[in-house]
Amino acid sequence: MQNDVPLLSERFEAALLLAARLHARQTRKGTGVPYVSHLMAVAALVLEHGGGEDDAIAALLHDAVEDQGGRPTLELIRQQFGETVAHLVEGCTDADTLPKPPWAERKQRYLEHLRQADARVRRVSCADKLHNARCVLADYREQGEALWPRFNGGREPTLWYYRELAQTFMRLDGNALAQELARTVGQLDELAARGAPPASA
Repeated sequence: MQNDVPLLSERFEAALLLAARLHARQTRKGTGVPYVSHLMAVAALVLEHGGGEDDAIAALLHDAVEDQGGRPTLELIRQQFGETVAHLVEGCTDADTLPKPPWAERKQRYLEHLRQADARVRRVSCADKLHNARCVLADYREQGEALWPRFNGGREPTLWYYRELAQTFMRLDGNALAQELARTVGQLDELAARGAPPASA
């Protein structure tokens, strides 16, 4: 196998730098973990599941519009990385205004959007939701029911949303990424049904 042609170009490096700068002061919800860790994990999942450079760049920037500037940030992404990346990022955005619409309304609308979205948008979105679900599952094992107040939707709506996401991706794609999301959400549901205590208890 020849390695003389890089799979990722300077565009990917520029996107990583932009993502790090945009999210520099942001941490994962309820933790001290730098937010860029999530963006890198989503990009890794996208690459591992067949995505190309534009898909990986969109993965790095998938929360930039929602969390860091709205439509002007989308236009910046369009100018720097092109129409395809902007399309993918926009497809992964459930709100581009502040204040955001109510949580339940946003999530229901996003589920409906996924049913119309193209496969590349769904790949980035599914990678995003899979990494989120893995983090929720790991934190739930550690913290138990004390976890849920960090989520705007609360316990039952959050669990409902992840179930709906898993079912939607399985119905539309059914690929390895969707299957892994379904398995992770299934584990989360099983743990929630038992009302998991903190692992240290």
